[in-house]
Amino acid sequence: MGVKAMLPSYELGFYALVVTCAVLYSGSGIFEASRDSMNRKAFRDGIKPGWHYFGRKMDVADFEWVMWFTSFRNVIIFALSGHVLFGKICSMTAPQHRAVMYMIYGALAVLGSMGLVYLMIILSHCLLLYSVALAKQKWLCYVAGLCCLASFKVEPFGSWQSGFVTGAFDLQDVLFYGGCTFTIMRCMSFALESSQKEEGIYSIFDLLKYNFYLPFFFFGPVMTFDQFHAQVSTRELRRKDDEMKNIRVNALLHVGAIVAVDIFFHFFYILTLPSDLKFVNRLSDWSLAGLAYSNLVYDWVKAAVMFGVINTIARLDHLDPPQPPKCITMLYIFAETHFDRGINDWLCKYVYDHIGENHDNILKELVASTATFAVTTLWLGPCEVVYIWSLVNCFGLNFELWVQKFFQLGPFAKLEAKLSGAMSRRIRAAFGAVNFWAIVLYNILALNSLEFALLVTKRLLVMGFPVSTLSIWFITYCGVQLIKERERILAIEEEDKGDKAKVE
Repeated sequence: MGVKAMLPSYELGFYALVVTCAVLYSGSGIFEASRDSMNRKAFRDGIKPGWHYFGRKMDVADFEWVMWFTSFRNVIIFALSGHVLFGKICSMTAPQHRAVMYMIYGALAVLGSMGLVYLMIILSHCLLLYSVALAKQKWLCYVAGLCCLASFKVEPFGSWQSGFVTGAFDLQDVLFYGGCTFTIMRCMSFALESSQKEEGIYSIFDLLKYNFYLPFFFFGPVMTFDQFHAQVSTRELRRKDDEMKNIRVNALLHVGAIVAVDIFFHFFYILTLPSDLKFVNRLSDWSLAGLAYSNLVYDWVKAAVMFGVINTIARLDHLDPPQPPKCITMLYIFAETHFDRGINDWLCKYVYDHIGENHDNILKELVASTATFAVTTLWLGPCEVVYIWSLVNCFGLNFELWVQKFFQLGPFAKLEAKLSGAMSRRIRAAFGAVNFWAIVLYNILALNSLEFALLVTKRLLVMGFPVSTLSIWFITYCGVQLIKERERILAIEEEDKGDKAKVE
């Protein structure tokens, strides 16, 4: 109820004004803190010389972002440019063999960047999981796949395998573990899809073609085998209407996002500030809330840029890869919270939806979410922060269902039925605002540190109560109402498209 309920335009305008003013006020506090802390000794490692003519230094605390645009920039451009040119030639001359050509190019790129021993390690895991897939037993595929994944994420097995790779360069660990762990997820997808095949099994070359598609190899996203196999096996390569235009527009948007982040890092040190808890503790509650929220938004932007660039390459190859993650600004539901939609799709298909089915049963949902976060914990690498992150997010996902079931009980259902659609939407938005901050507080555990997450929680819920707590809750409520308005418009548009399709 309340999904398509309208609110007065003046009310929505008021909500937009409140959110805008709050963001500007919070942003000004972060800007002043960044300006005042630019030369602090404690921030020396996280802030490096930047735009001297503006008198600004740059936040370089994010290793991944710096890696992409310094030491790994030329490698990315060279490898992906070669793949695009190679793929274009293949699609024009021999589209029926393009998957094989992608595999050869990808394997050679891996060999050239990481060496023969690394390639042999990857192939050994592929061969092992292919052998397991021959038995066509799902439970065996899960056990073997998770054991292989643990061999890279649990010590001393991970260090033992990485020790075989000779040589040393800045990106060796990143490429080693990235390529290995994504390989295991792809091999598990292949094995599970093979176990469901009614007749026979997919060949080892199908697995190698799937695994060594270069744009996905080191950093994902994970595209399930059934989707990849169906798309890459298509011989008639046709573009949809305006597809090339959309690809160009998306490419320009990604370039714009990269430039915007670079500008942002010269004026807002959102990644370095949380490293000094004494300094952060002196910030106002508003600035602290904005700092926590900004970290989540940045991580989404980083994921959107990385997967967006890779997805653009994949679309040029006539594939339909997993979409970039949904912006954290548009989220107030735990079920939609993910920064890697490829891994999310994989987990939903093979674990979460497989066990939880329609997600209406409380017990099944608990088992499904626990199993999903157990696999996610192994994927991220078991450690204290990951354990806590998994536990609280698993609780949040189940708590949503518990609250939903509670308010579906007779007395509450009858009470809501008596309310207008607009009032029901307002009540739901108030609960959504609480959920929004639960998502923020639970996820800055993984993005920053446990200490920073505890500091933010204490300041906003204990020391800031009631003024800061209720003020931020109200502002978040206004933001959730704007999200709901967007959802309402999209729902109406989808309904109109469905009606037109029926008429035609």
